[in-house]
Amino acid sequence: MNDRFYDSPKWRAKKEHILRRDSYQCQISKRFGRLIPAELVHHVFPLEEFPEYAYADWNLISISVKVHNKLHDRQTNELTEEGRQLLERIARKNNIAVPEKYKHPIRRRGYNGRPAVI
Repeated sequence: MNDRFYDSPKWRAKKEHILRRDSYQCQISKRFGRLIPAELVHHVFPLEEFPEYAYADWNLISISVKVHNKLHDRQTNELTEEGRQLLERIARKNNIAVPEKYKHPIRRRGYNGRPAVI
C-alpha cells in the first residue's frame, strides 16, 4: 500500500499543501527555536495502523529526515519514545483517544529523585 499511496497524485497534492502550511520548515525543530528545512511530511498516527487519518491535516506534520529518523525505529518501523510523545500531544490537542499501544506509563519521582515508572 505504501508505495502506491506515496506515489499517488492525491498524496503529492496533500504533501505540498502541508509543506506550504508549515512554510517548508521542520515543525519539531521549530519548537526548539531551530529553522531547519522540511524534507517530508510525517503521519503522526502511523499510516499502516490508521489509514482513516491518512489525509487529515491535523495528523500530518512537515519535518526533516533527521527528525523523522528520531520518530521511528528504522529496524522495526515502530514509533520511538519521541514519536509516541508526539502522537499523544497531537491526540490530546485534537480530542482523540490515544490507542493503548501508544500510552505512556504514569511517571513520578522515585526515592532517588529519578523518574519511577508505575
